Amino acid sequence: MAKASPRPSKTLLAPTDHTLVMIDHQSQMAFAVRSIDVGSLRTNAALLLQAAVGFGVATIVTTVAEKSFSGPLFPEIIDAFPSGKVYDRTTMNAWEDGPVVDRVNQLGKDRLVFAGLWTSVCIVGPVLSAIEQGFEAYVVTDACGDVSDEAHERAVTRMVQAGARPLTSLQYMLELQRDWARGETYGLTTGIARELAGGYGIGIQYAKAMFGAQEGGH
Repeated sequence: MAKASPRPSKTLLAPTDHTLVMIDHQSQMAFAVRSIDVGSLRTNAALLLQAAVGFGVATIVTTVAEKSFSGPLFPEIIDAFPSGKVYDRTTMNAWEDGPVVDRVNQLGKDRLVFAGLWTSVCIVGPVLSAIEQGFEAYVVTDACGDVSDEAHERAVTRMVQAGARPLTSLQYMLELQRDWARGETYGLTTGIARELAGGYGIGIQYAKAMFGAQEGGH
């Protein structure tokens, strides 16, 4: 008979157990996105990366043909990752780029979290490749986008069938926090949420302003 104990699932993410891989959040890649409003995509990508940087998550940011075709990263990505190295590639599949894979190996995490454009090309490629080589893969689906709902959904289905775990940007941040008693990251989490988490963020602002309330009774 199973017995409950107060410990989390091993599949839940923690700040030190994974690498976040942000792929091709670039202007040219965003122009054709139809599966999500581009404003929402930018907000979700910003929330995701700000959370990762704030929690000290190992992070890789990569672009494709930045100078010759795809253009600059979203301003939100640059602002959240100002001093980090950006890996520019020619390959559509980042997993076929030597410097990117070398960096994955240097960081030494067997669990990888992916987000980027487009879901059916530049996310499917590295996710399937990583899984085949023994890595655990997670996909932040609302920080990804594609040329149609069909393209995005089929790509997510294909990755899930191969063993990837889908989640959202807000879910990612709250999974890293997980306990409001973790005071060292409480302000970080609620601050990012107030700015970028839509109605939930407004709710935090309202509760604090009207009643002095905080998550977890802090």
